[in-house]
Amino acid sequence: MKKIVVTTRKEDAKEIEKIFGKRLHVMEKKGGLVIVTAYIPDEELEEIIAKLDKCIDFRFKDSLIEVSSPYFVKSSVLERIEKKEKVVESAPVEKLLDSVRIYTKFDIGKLGLTSIAGIIAMIGLFMNNVAVVIGAMLLSPLLGPIYAFAINTAVGDVKDAFKSIGNLALMILVVIFLSFTFSWILSGFISLPETPEIVSRTIVDPIYVVIAVLLGFASILALSKGVSESIAGVAVAAAILPPAVVSGIALVGYTDRFVGPLVITLDNLAGLMAGSLLATLILNIGPRKYYEKAVAKRFIKRTSILIVILLVILLMVSIYL
Repeated sequence: MKKIVVTTRKEDAKEIEKIFGKRLHVMEKKGGLVIVTAYIPDEELEEIIAKLDKCIDFRFKDSLIEVSSPYFVKSSVLERIEKKEKVVESAPVEKLLDSVRIYTKFDIGKLGLTSIAGIIAMIGLFMNNVAVVIGAMLLSPLLGPIYAFAINTAVGDVKDAFKSIGNLALMILVVIFLSFTFSWILSGFISLPETPEIVSRTIVDPIYVVIAVLLGFASILALSKGVSESIAGVAVAAAILPPAVVSGIALVGYTDRFVGPLVITLDNLAGLMAGSLLATLILNIGPRKYYEKAVAKRFIKRTSILIVILLVILLMVSIYL
């Protein structure tokens, strides 16, 4: 159950009244404003917000829509509504945008966390210890920027979409640089081991692209349905982190096979981006206003073309290798 508080001009009162209809709501007039408090089922939130967005003039400085989840509400009407069959809740686009805003900004903490995850993954790869590598995946926050890219692209926010990709690229470059640096230091004392876990990340296979597309799609679907990022992010980290680490190691110990893990990393990145963007389209995530939809449509089209071209090139390289 959601509580919606709408503050707007008196002129909009009749339209607001029509939108809430027979739903439980209270209307209060204060001066030139009208304040409507309503309680609606979770599954109706997206529809109500979309209708309110069309009839309220947000150029008016006091116009406001506030949505919250009440801790406790006692009402016979609401109790009857809650007993009805429920539909799976779909998060409003505003909530999705708010959840990814952190990934459009440079965050030294997340970069540090990614660096630590990369070092742990490198140790696990050298030890041929799958459990340690999986532990690094759990620690890595690589899903966030991909999620932010997909959502911001879906709503046509070009600036934030590119910021998300920039943060992701920085994280991966740092992982490669650190694995190269530590491998170079270790190579001065010992011969770098060529474990099965490392060798498996040097063999390129076109199927990685298909798997990455499915992982990207599933991750965004899971996040939009409220699944924890730490759970959904493991699969994404598994696709990106180990091959990125092996790319750094290969620059020191296996220079003749450096291209392999780098191509795998790029395959997985492009596939994840394609899958995540596809998920936003199928879930119908996008802006509400018609002119914003037009901008978003153009940006999605151009981005999709670039990703498809990149995927074709990477597939050709993967087949050639």
